[in-house]
Amino acid sequence: MSDKKEKDKDAPKKKKGGPVVLIGVVVATLALGGGGVYALFAMHILGGPQVVIHEDNKPKLIRKGEEDPYAPVAKEGGEGEGGAKEVEGEGGSEYRTIYYSFSDDFTSNLKDSDRLIQASIAASTRRDYRVVMWMKKHELAIRSALLTVLADTPDTDVETTQGKQRLQQRMTAAINKVLTDTEGFGGVDAVYFKQFIVQ
Repeated sequence: MSDKKEKDKDAPKKKKGGPVVLIGVVVATLALGGGGVYALFAMHILGGPQVVIHEDNKPKLIRKGEEDPYAPVAKEGGEGEGGAKEVEGEGGSEYRTIYYSFSDDFTSNLKDSDRLIQASIAASTRRDYRVVMWMKKHELAIRSALLTVLADTPDTDVETTQGKQRLQQRMTAAINKVLTDTEGFGGVDAVYFKQFIVQ
């Protein structure tokens, strides 16, 4: 037995208390209270939720006289690229308005009727120029949506002022839906008729 005791003395000693040390650290942390636990979560040691801050990247309203960082350099007379025109009036809204004219007319049959409607359309926004860029970019999808709105318009709606106003509101909603689906944000305030013919 003395040989065994001799071997045990010469053998490296095993460290004891590995789990005890870990438990001690946890108890000490808990002794510090909620602040210690929060610190462990904040340092992602205990894997707490990660907070991600998203920047608001939606087109901003542009006040009259304020520079629009997205606007192209305007030609003389206020005309921008591709049929966009910026307007700043003296009264009314504190925000400037950009009007965008769609290049081609819209022609469609009316709902449950042999009559045709032909309209030249413009849209307005008080937000930065990205809304106009998106309308240009997605003009094909917008054109399709507006033709669907026109085809779903009853004969009686094109004969009254109230019916035309409802049609303008539906067209505004259709453009905003396309922009929201494709870009995540609408931004069109209104649709206007530059020409409106029913045959």
